[in-house]
Amino acid sequence: MAVYQGARRRSLLDLPFIPRPAGHREAAEAPPRRRLRGAVRAKRRSNRMGFLLGGIVLIFLLAFFSLAQTISVAATSYDIDRLIREREQLEAQVRDLRSDLGRWAGEPAIRKLSIDAGLGQLAEPRVLP
Repeated sequence: MAVYQGARRRSLLDLPFIPRPAGHREAAEAPPRRRLRGAVRAKRRSNRMGFLLGGIVLIFLLAFFSLAQTISVAATSYDIDRLIREREQLEAQVRDLRSDLGRWAGEPAIRKLSIDAGLGQLAEPRVLP
């Protein structure tokens, strides 16, 4: 396709030949003036501007998605740390309760509780024939 300087696109409204009534004489008319090529260039610039703005929006959305993922990972990490601390506290409580249970179930603890309740030691057992 060859491009010649001064060549312009034709619109659908431009007709190459308009028939005139017989006997109609006019001086050679100049074709109607069309817009300069600057308008076409301006259209290209706005197209480029649209691509540029679209690219900026796309980069912003990707950065926002990355930030959302980072925040999600940080929140999950925070929850995991909190749950680990709670588990350690519960394990410490279990150890304390087991030691208390072992201490209270032993013979010295039972003897002390019974003496405190007013019970005394039994005398020698009596054997019956």
